[in-house]
Amino acid sequence: MGKAGFLRTIFALSFLFSAYTKFIAPGYFEITLMDQGLASTRNFAGHISRFFIGLEFALGVALIFPFYTRKLLLFSQFLLLGFTLHLIYLWSIGNTENCGCFGEMISMTPEESIVKNSALMLLAFWVYIKSSIDKHNPRLLLCTLLIPSMWFFLPMPDHASMSFSQYTHFEKVGRVDLSQGEQLVAVFNLDCEHCQDAAKELAALQRKNKAIPSIYVLFFSEGSTLPKDFDALTNSDFPYQMIGVNTFFDLIGDSPPRLYHLSNGTVVNIWDKAILKAVKDRFELD
Repeated sequence: MGKAGFLRTIFALSFLFSAYTKFIAPGYFEITLMDQGLASTRNFAGHISRFFIGLEFALGVALIFPFYTRKLLLFSQFLLLGFTLHLIYLWSIGNTENCGCFGEMISMTPEESIVKNSALMLLAFWVYIKSSIDKHNPRLLLCTLLIPSMWFFLPMPDHASMSFSQYTHFEKVGRVDLSQGEQLVAVFNLDCEHCQDAAKELAALQRKNKAIPSIYVLFFSEGSTLPKDFDALTNSDFPYQMIGVNTFFDLIGDSPPRLYHLSNGTVVNIWDKAILKAVKDRFELD
């Protein structure tokens, strides 16, 4: 393997690594797409994310082998240029959050990712001019199958069929059976102000109305706020269990909070907005 072949392999591995970091946490990438205005709904974001994960895997695998090298390098450069123009826009409006290029594994600001993409484009251009002959091979078509395969390896979540039976122990109450009776399960980010507002309203409603089902909380933490801090801020005392980032992004909708209404373990209602009003209307509370 010559120098050009070695650098081509490095370029290919960058695509494979990028795809892998999104593959292990697709929910985070979906929310990132929505936050950046590239998808209007969570469902649409899910389809876009699977397409790009598959495309990056396919490009990475294809570029490992010296087939259609110049065409693939040219396509890859245009793809990186498109990503970079979008990053320049984010940078121009003062967006300093993780751009999602390497998922949650490596946090990069738009500015940092612009530098990374520029370096990759220069590397790809050098390999492009050194690769004078395109070797053709029909096996390259197999790589394209990686794109639709993402919908198989990462099936779109059906929130209505989410199973909560795995959550059997909650802090403050111990064992809990969510497969029997009626319960409400809230999904909150400890540092989310909207989640804190919803918790405050639900706690006040629960104190006033004994008819409301028991409320359990699945907490996700990305900052310094602890459950006890959350309780103090919201004047609440819900039984809770901590969940990881992937589970959190699978359970929420476009953004937190989300409240599930369970009946004998089956999800009968999902509320993302106007949660207090939805609960009052459902259980005919004042």
